[in-house]
Amino acid sequence: MSSADVESRVLRARELFMSGYNCSQSVFMALSDLYGIPGQQAARLSASFGGGVGRLREMCGACSAMALLEGLESGATDAADKEGKQANYKNVQLLVHRFAEQNGSYICRELLQLRKDAPTPPVPDERTAEYYRQRPCLRMVETATRIYCERYNNKG
Repeated sequence: MSSADVESRVLRARELFMSGYNCSQSVFMALSDLYGIPGQQAARLSASFGGGVGRLREMCGACSAMALLEGLESGATDAADKEGKQANYKNVQLLVHRFAEQNGSYICRELLQLRKDAPTPPVPDERTAEYYRQRPCLRMVETATRIYCERYNNKG
């Protein structure tokens, strides 16, 4: 992928989110072809991370998607590979910290400005014009997609 593809990837992630996929799915599916993962499999792999992992409002699903992608890029495959694990964790931390620098947090409930004790039922919110207007989620999807594209384009 060249840097010229960044905005097309961001547009694809936007389209996926606006069509009803969750934040994690939108980012992961927009980039999963780079690793040979077909759309339906990408949707399943990333489905549980939406809403801050199962709608628990913990780490933003868009950040979780970056972590999943980084695992495909640099994840250790040998259980004894301490250096490989460390390198992967470092890369994930860099991605997530960059996201937090741009958005003020990487915690879903903080991004949504929800109280820590706010109930988190597993029922997804209805996707309406009001939902899209009030929520910062689309911006989070765009940010995470850009950050990961830059990482992918500048790997070395």
